[in-house]
Amino acid sequence: MSSSVSTRVAIVGAGPAGLILSQLLADAGIDSVIVDSRSREDIEATIRAGILEQGTVDLLRRIDPDTRVDTVGNRHDGIELRFGDEGHRIDFPALVGRSVWLYPQHEVLKDLLALRLRAGQDLRFGVSVAGVDSSDPKHPVVVATDARGESLSVTADFVVGADGSRSVVRAAVTDARSTGHFREYPYGWFGILCEAPPSSPELIYSNSEAGFALISQRSPEVQRMYFQCDPGADPAAPSDAEIWDTLQARVPGTTLIDGPIIQRDVLRFRSFVARDLRRGRVALVGDAAHTVPPTGAKGMNLAIADVVLLSDALRALLVDQNEGPIDGYEERALDRIWKAQHFSWWMTNLLHVAPDATEFDRRRQLGELRTVAESEAGRTLLAEAYTGWPLS
Repeated sequence: MSSSVSTRVAIVGAGPAGLILSQLLADAGIDSVIVDSRSREDIEATIRAGILEQGTVDLLRRIDPDTRVDTVGNRHDGIELRFGDEGHRIDFPALVGRSVWLYPQHEVLKDLLALRLRAGQDLRFGVSVAGVDSSDPKHPVVVATDARGESLSVTADFVVGADGSRSVVRAAVTDARSTGHFREYPYGWFGILCEAPPSSPELIYSNSEAGFALISQRSPEVQRMYFQCDPGADPAAPSDAEIWDTLQARVPGTTLIDGPIIQRDVLRFRSFVARDLRRGRVALVGDAAHTVPPTGAKGMNLAIADVVLLSDALRALLVDQNEGPIDGYEERALDRIWKAQHFSWWMTNLLHVAPDATEFDRRRQLGELRTVAESEAGRTLLAEAYTGWPLS
């Protein structure tokens, strides 16, 4: 058996990018269908980074006055750079008049899913997408199998791939699912979730003689922490005591509050930008278009910046019959994408020690850290990028 549906915009992926895009399109009177291979429960259990830029928070407040970002989330007005056994605070509001919010992605997803389903969004879970048929240049078709195992085709005026780093839609834009610009870093993060109160009121990025560590947070009761490791490290190998000893050694001058470790994993560091972001009436956003190392907290924020641009372009195309903005989508999106790639690369290299680093490399790195921390211009540069450039 098979079924078919028609819509103005078919969105593959019910992550933050796909859900926010559907909301912005609905605000413009454009209907959409969202499909995702996961169940609602699986989507809401997705544990990902939780730093939201000022512009992202402003957008969430605008589209959902009941967003919990101000009740469940926590505003952070700075971060601490720690090196040379000293902490150096980067004061965001004083430098650039902006802040960031600690609000985990799964909480954002809960809010957005509830918002869109209340509004009657056609959102189909458990749908496995095989690809996009673009043989009709003005009406691409998403070819899929629904949750019952039956064939499903979604014919649209435009298709958007918001389906993550393993995007199926990407092949319809670039001719291959992995074509693009790629960099893999020689280190990863050993991450833990632990049951403990926060060790610091703000995030600590620490570059020590023992190596890098990030002291982050999740909630008043659960904390997220990372330390630099070999990307092939086995997360099950070290004992809890060894993990805590490693973390403490990498944050000299701060006494960590330890507790039971309830989750551990190793996160590999990769950067990717797809060769093309749009072909005809198919476009990519978010991780389908690009990925960044987590050091600069750019992943979800960059996806939402893509969506803001694309929603404006789709409104111009589908409501005003103006093709100019969609023709300019890729160039405008790439301007921000490559700025974010640079910032993520810079923060990563500023804070991590390469496996083949020499004494010269180490001393040069400390000189760069001092240049940033001891200069208002350097602190401002970091604060401007970390809190996010204005959304278009």
